[in-house]
Amino acid sequence: MSTTDSNKTRYPERNIEQYMEYEIINNRPGLLGDISSLLGNLGISIDTINGVENERRGLLIRTDELNKLKRFELMSAYIDDINILKIRKPQVRDRLAVRHGRFIKRAEDDKKIFRFTREEIGILVDFLAELFKEEGHKMIGVRGMPRVGKTESIVAASVTAKKKWLFLSSTLIKQTERTTLIKGEYDRNNVFIIDGAVTNKSTNEEHKSLIREVMRFPAVKVIEHPDLFVDGMNYTLADYDYIIELREDEDQEITYEKHQKKHWFQDEDMSFFGGM
Repeated sequence: MSTTDSNKTRYPERNIEQYMEYEIINNRPGLLGDISSLLGNLGISIDTINGVENERRGLLIRTDELNKLKRFELMSAYIDDINILKIRKPQVRDRLAVRHGRFIKRAEDDKKIFRFTREEIGILVDFLAELFKEEGHKMIGVRGMPRVGKTESIVAASVTAKKKWLFLSSTLIKQTERTTLIKGEYDRNNVFIIDGAVTNKSTNEEHKSLIREVMRFPAVKVIEHPDLFVDGMNYTLADYDYIIELREDEDQEITYEKHQKKHWFQDEDMSFFGGM
């Protein structure tokens, strides 16, 4: 039984989950034990704890009363060894930080843009899976050069989230432009995958009509090449809830020159079959 399951069983009344992050000022022996004891004495359970960045720790905790956390925050002001940085309802980014021991990178000028490199695909899959588990409409764009791992990450995240995935447009094996869905495919638990470059270039109005219909459907839509998609489908980048950027390394530039060529759709992201 995991620590989380154990806490739920022993203290079912502690059903308010929070994320807490603190900075270590003086990493003296016994510090973590003292903090854990203080939280326990206040009726606060620790589900998960991990170092998340330079001299910081993140915790997923549970309590039955938020005032107990306020009391802890007041008492911690007298502990010179730590500085409380955050106490809040857990965000996806918080859960991943505790799970993986580091924060995922976020653009300074646009907080909806998250950046990953090829070596961080495992974290990206976890991040996408958490987003896929959330209910309702969600529009996610995935930027990246060919063969960097966009499609494999989306499919792996769907498997992790136990979701069925459907390609509405794709170049995975051959160029695909779906024009209809069968009855069972209209399921809000499905993940609908759209290649924005294929759809943008398409002259098939039935395909574009299906895309517009699915975009109104309350489910997760993942659009590869989100910038190209908005050019031809009357959307803007502001319509995306999240934009993922995946690179071979941090210095790789994402461009769309390839898509201006006559055979723009060939050899696109076939690394899906190359494994993780």
